Amino acid sequence: MRPHTGGGLTVEKFVFFGGKGGVGKTTVSCAYALKCAEAGLDTLVVSTDPAHSTADVFDQAFGDDPSAVDGHEGLWAMEVDPDEEVERHMREIRRRMNEQVSAAIVNEIDRQIELAHRTPGAYEAALFDRFVQVMREADDYDRVVFDTSPTGGTLRLLALPDFLGEWIERLVAKRTKSVDLFEKAAVGGREARRKLDEDPLIAHLQGRKEKFEFAGRTLREDAAFFVVLNPDELSIRETERAVAEVAEQDLGVEGFVVNRVTPAPDDDERGRGATWLRERVATERERIDEIDREFDEPVVAEVESRVREVKGDLLAAVADELAVDVDVASAEA
Repeated sequence: MRPHTGGGLTVEKFVFFGGKGGVGKTTVSCAYALKCAEAGLDTLVVSTDPAHSTADVFDQAFGDDPSAVDGHEGLWAMEVDPDEEVERHMREIRRRMNEQVSAAIVNEIDRQIELAHRTPGAYEAALFDRFVQVMREADDYDRVVFDTSPTGGTLRLLALPDFLGEWIERLVAKRTKSVDLFEKAAVGGREARRKLDEDPLIAHLQGRKEKFEFAGRTLREDAAFFVVLNPDELSIRETERAVAEVAEQDLGVEGFVVNRVTPAPDDDERGRGATWLRERVATERERIDEIDREFDEPVVAEVESRVREVKGDLLAAVADELAVDVDVASAEA
């Protein structure tokens, strides 16, 4: 590992590790969560990886609710099943819609919901709701670490607060005007106001709007974002797009974790394998220098590839390589 100076970066309560699929986000997320827990912070790591990689890292099964990680005091983990979240999200939509429409159109509503279930945005919307719920219920933890979905899905998730907040505002205004006019014509002004205040659809929309406002505020004021990437051209180009798109949401990337860096052979090693390793190391060094040169954000760690799966002592070693402060003082204040 190349040393990084500057004492690390102080981060917020909620920490997101993003990046394209397969770069090692779960390993880095779990390592940082372990680093926080060992520094005395009650820490929760949240995974949305359908492969349940967090369970592999800790050799322990996790579910939708936080569970203590065996052998690590102050560390909890949970694995959110994306498919189950989409199903739950759609069931809630169906329940609410069926309560507010006539029996004659229930079948049509169900058909439209089933179609919506298959749209690309349904996945992100469902996960977003779960992320917000976790953030709202995080009072018991000093630090919450999210092992996020691959870059594209994560960015769409982060774009939802502003987009849906404005959309809901307009929808509430239209619904309010419609109910007001209808009720005034039917029952008169004072009774119309009472019925408007009790309208379940307006109440639901206002609740959604508040949720998105909370999410946008939390993500901008109390969250830190790091990108995990590998030292290769494809990963760097993907990271360029990610940084630019995150900036469009008035968010910023705090730093980069360059993962799976090839270790250099010893100077006295010879042979075909050693030659290949030296060439590989030289190419990766060019890529890491390119990251340092092209991005304003710092590289907070260069994590070498391991022969074995990263767990146990190897996970602790990776945690030590992450130059990101855990900010223990804020947890004790």
